[in-house]
Amino acid sequence: MAENKFEKNGGYYIGGVAYMDCKITGEPVRNVSTEATSVIGTRALNGQLSKMFPETSKPTYKPTGRPAGWHFMAEFVDKDGNVFHKGKEQKKLKGTLPPTKVKPVVRKKTKRRSKEEILLAREKEKKAALKKAVQKQKDFLNHKFGDN
Repeated sequence: MAENKFEKNGGYYIGGVAYMDCKITGEPVRNVSTEATSVIGTRALNGQLSKMFPETSKPTYKPTGRPAGWHFMAEFVDKDGNVFHKGKEQKKLKGTLPPTKVKPVVRKKTKRRSKEEILLAREKEKKAALKKAVQKQKDFLNHKFGDN
């Protein structure tokens, strides 16, 4: 009787596992009780919770307007005139120094070598090593040992 009521409420079975579609999104929800009359999926539930509690979904990071790594600098002066020595504010020096000019970091892109270029470089290294070994053998045959 309970299973008949379950199927009337929109429940169904796949491989012996009870399913029911989410009443908001229509996505299938598995492992549902046969006593259930309707279900809400996790995606719909998270959406509802973020609407109810909007302050938790806001990002916690708030930019200060200072450059990355400013607190590691020996001396940093922000645009308001606040002076910092290794990240610690020096209130006595406020407004006495000009703001620190920050240069944008330009990263040089490394060029990727093709497989052909890698093979050519490897061949060149092997050739040089072979040439060195041949010269070493010639020196040995000519009785030139060590750093002569």
